[in-house]
Amino acid sequence: MTSSYHSPRRADAAAATRTAILASARALFLERGYADVTVSDIAKAARVAVQTVYASAGGKAAILSALLQPARESPIIAETLAAIAVTDDPRRIIDLTADGTRRGHEQHWETLYGLFRHAPAEPAARKVYDASVAAYLGALSTVLDRLVHLNGLAPGLDHAQALDLMWFYLGRPAWFTLIGDRGWSFDQAQAWLAGSARRALLADPDSGPAD
Repeated sequence: MTSSYHSPRRADAAAATRTAILASARALFLERGYADVTVSDIAKAARVAVQTVYASAGGKAAILSALLQPARESPIIAETLAAIAVTDDPRRIIDLTADGTRRGHEQHWETLYGLFRHAPAEPAARKVYDASVAAYLGALSTVLDRLVHLNGLAPGLDHAQALDLMWFYLGRPAWFTLIGDRGWSFDQAQAWLAGSARRALLADPDSGPAD
C-alpha cells in the first residue's frame, strides 16, 4: 500500500501562487478589459509559468469565475432571503431586497462593475456571465415567490412579468447605471430603486412600514 504525504508548506505555497495569479488577473482585467488579456500576460504579471496558471487557476474563463465567486457566494444573499422568508409585509420585502442587493454590489463593486457591466463576447466568459445572471434571477424569483404567497403583487402581474420588473429595478444593470454610469450614491440609488420597485410591483405600495 502507498500513502500520500500532505505537506502544509506545499499547500500554503500552492494557495499563495493561486492568490497571486487571481490578483494579477483581476488587475489586468480591470486595466485592459477581459478580452485584451492573455494567459501569458497573467503569468508574466504573477511571475509564474503559463503552465502554472493553467494548473493552479485554469484558463481565463475559470479565472473570471473564481474572481466572481466571493460575490456569487456572499452571505448577504442568504441573510437577505432568510429575512424575507419570515417577513409578512410586501413593502418591507421590497426594501429588504433593495438593501441586500445594494450591500452585495457595494461590497464587491470594483469587481462587479469593472468586469461585468458589459457582457463578454468570448463564449466561455459569456457562460460565466450568464450563470451569474441566472443565479441573481433565481434569488429574485425566490423573493417573488414570497410576494405571491402573500398576495402582494399588483393585479394583472404574473410571475414572469414581475421578475422582469424586479430585474429592471433591482437587478445588476440598475445599480450599474445609476451608480457607475450616472454617479449616484448608493444611498440615493437604494431609496429610488426601492420606491420605484414598490410602485411597479405591489398591489398596495404605500401601506405598511418601510424601514
